[in-house]
Amino acid sequence: MDYLSASRGYQTALELLAQGGQLTQLPQAVQQAFAAWQQAPTLGGIRLIADVPALGITVLITYLVYIGIKESKPTANLLVLLKLIVILLVITVGAFYVNTDNRTPFAPHGISGILKGVSAVFFAYIGFDAISTTTEECEHPQHGLPRAMILALVICTLLYVVLALVLTGMVPFHELAVGDPLAYVFSRVNLDAIAGIVTVSAIAAMASVLLVFQYGQPRIWMTISRDGLLPGVFSRIHPKYRTPSFATIVTGFVVAVPALFMSLTEVTDLTSIGTLFAFVLVCGGILLLDEKLERNGCTP
Repeated sequence: MDYLSASRGYQTALELLAQGGQLTQLPQAVQQAFAAWQQAPTLGGIRLIADVPALGITVLITYLVYIGIKESKPTANLLVLLKLIVILLVITVGAFYVNTDNRTPFAPHGISGILKGVSAVFFAYIGFDAISTTTEECEHPQHGLPRAMILALVICTLLYVVLALVLTGMVPFHELAVGDPLAYVFSRVNLDAIAGIVTVSAIAAMASVLLVFQYGQPRIWMTISRDGLLPGVFSRIHPKYRTPSFATIVTGFVVAVPALFMSLTEVTDLTSIGTLFAFVLVCGGILLLDEKLERNGCTP
């Protein structure tokens, strides 16, 4: 339980109680948040509530990134393989429980709803640009990186589309507004065993995503440091592991602190907004650079 979720759940419960309602009328997650806020110790009037498991996962991921890609590659491959197996399991089993009536009306909120959904899950695609930060550690980056990025993009897009079709076919779309929709749909059709498998695998899935993100950010800072826009310490290379050690540790702190106190909703929203803004800046910068090179008679 994180601080923001507990605080909001407590406020929601207080409003209901003030109106004469009962706690049992609230969703289970809100009840848990209310209990966590009441039972939490205080220090200087501040409730000490933190997501300690999130901190532990962040520390572990930071260590794997710190020791380098060769050492962390088996772990990353294992996590990705587990994630793909679970996704294929969800698609295969869920296909037998699809009811096409659940997709009527299709796109009930129109194009505006589709665009809002796209902006909300933009973070799902930010791992592809992180692949480009591994250029210095690839044997043949000119050929390997473009192929890896395109193949990963195509495969993941197909999986996203098929998975969305299965989920919206198993239950009405408005029931998917939960924290764990993959597990929920199987609980809804009384397949609790598969729901449990999906819930456990979600931890591995999030860990694999975090591994990619934390692997790319230190190398971005390293490049910026080499250009003189950050202190030189950010481009310091570990003598043994050959990784940007200082930048990796700083990234770990930057990720760990918000993970302790912020809910997943705020984290994903901020990630989407920040990444979309960064992509706009990069694309705009490339257009300006091409124009400048053309004026100077150079080939972009």
